[in-house]
Amino acid sequence: MSDVQEYRIGVGDALQINVWRNQELSLAVPVRPDGKISMPLVGDIVAAGLTPIELSDNIVVGLKSYVRNPQVTVIVANPSSSDFQRRVRITGAVQAPQSIPFREGMTVLDLVLMAGGANDFASSNNAKLYRKINGEMKIFPVRLDDLLNKGDVSTNYPLQPSDIVTVPERVF
Repeated sequence: MSDVQEYRIGVGDALQINVWRNQELSLAVPVRPDGKISMPLVGDIVAAGLTPIELSDNIVVGLKSYVRNPQVTVIVANPSSSDFQRRVRITGAVQAPQSIPFREGMTVLDLVLMAGGANDFASSNNAKLYRKINGEMKIFPVRLDDLLNKGDVSTNYPLQPSDIVTVPERVF
């Protein structure tokens, strides 16, 4: 269930753009709310949604008519947009629904415990883990009651950034 993706620049990220041997074109710049950055000679250029390498390649194209053989490096100095990209969430019939920063090694059980466990109305064995893999949403069953009360760890999946666990209410 591993699908680690290359970092994509987001709105609010602080970028350091270095144009080799052209200090006057090198700059530190934030990604604006419209997803663009502004650069001398190039003007406005889309940054959000691109990897640093993709942005670097686009800047090179924009500079080619002004600079001979431009070499551009894009460094994400402050990936502030990643806070939301790298969160895990638990919703539904839990004591305290949560959206928390992802930490390496987290499991479904860790997330459920941080949410205070299932509430009295939970249909715990019908919980689900939602994970986007290759652009497609996959759903994995989570047998939360079995995990918490019987020690059955078969659905205690390791979490990944952007995972969502939902615990439905039971029908009365």
